[in-house]
Amino acid sequence: MSEVDWSDLQLFFHVAAEGGLAGAAAITGISAPTIGRRMLALERSMGRTLFIRSQQGYRLAPDGAVLFEHVQTIRRTTADITRWHGDAFTLPIVSVAGNIWLAGFVADNLTELRSRDDGFRLCCKLLSAIGDLTHRHSMIALLHEAPRTGNVAVRKSVDVAYAVYRAANADQGEELPWISIGTEVAISEPEKWVFRHHENQIHTWTNAPDILARLIASGAGRGVLPTFVGDALPALTRDGDPIEGLTHPLWLAVNDDDRHRPEMRLALDRLAALFKRHEDRFAGRLPTAKPAALRSVGRS
Repeated sequence: MSEVDWSDLQLFFHVAAEGGLAGAAAITGISAPTIGRRMLALERSMGRTLFIRSQQGYRLAPDGAVLFEHVQTIRRTTADITRWHGDAFTLPIVSVAGNIWLAGFVADNLTELRSRDDGFRLCCKLLSAIGDLTHRHSMIALLHEAPRTGNVAVRKSVDVAYAVYRAANADQGEELPWISIGTEVAISEPEKWVFRHHENQIHTWTNAPDILARLIASGAGRGVLPTFVGDALPALTRDGDPIEGLTHPLWLAVNDDDRHRPEMRLALDRLAALFKRHEDRFAGRLPTAKPAALRSVGRS
């Protein structure tokens, strides 16, 4: 038997529910003779008698009653799917936008910002240039500097430190060349630091900041990364303390009209708490190693 056309089953439902062709025609806008021909074709294709026809109308035959129950189930399921699909797109959106490093951190910790039961959708964005937040609705911007103009509310978060990194398997005494972010894409002071201080020692550069850590890990040279990124990568090791003068506060900024919306307030609070939990990591404070004598306690 060939697959049954859903449109024929929908017509069947209306004929059965209305008890005849005239009622189905009034609902669907299809002429009664056309509906009658399609019901005959449906019966032939299924090899079953679906209706008992009379001058009083169309009454369901036993097989028709079974099919009617199946079609009702399909219609309920379809309605549930439609309602579920529609609900998703009525939920408000909260966007969190930052540079490549901050956007990556947010992506790694997304489950701490939104649970399955929350009444909003979350978008993680890459933000290369913020501009005016006055018209950036539903966005939480993660910024190196607090905006000086616009209808914006700001919240100060953690301090972000930067350090020089080299491959973990590189000789610590080796004088390595430098890897830089290309000047055509470098925006922040940390991204420009290598070019400004070691221009003549740059042997490798990239216009894709997200692959800088991979270039460093390959042994191509030294490069500058946020400590919350570099310290988390086993393939890298610090080449000295955090760089003085590059540490800056992280600012959470939102359109002032948005900050009182429940979903924005909830996302802001969770984001602030997430950064607070990782405060030492962002500030470049490495865990203090235990003295050897303490580590050996209890060992024979």
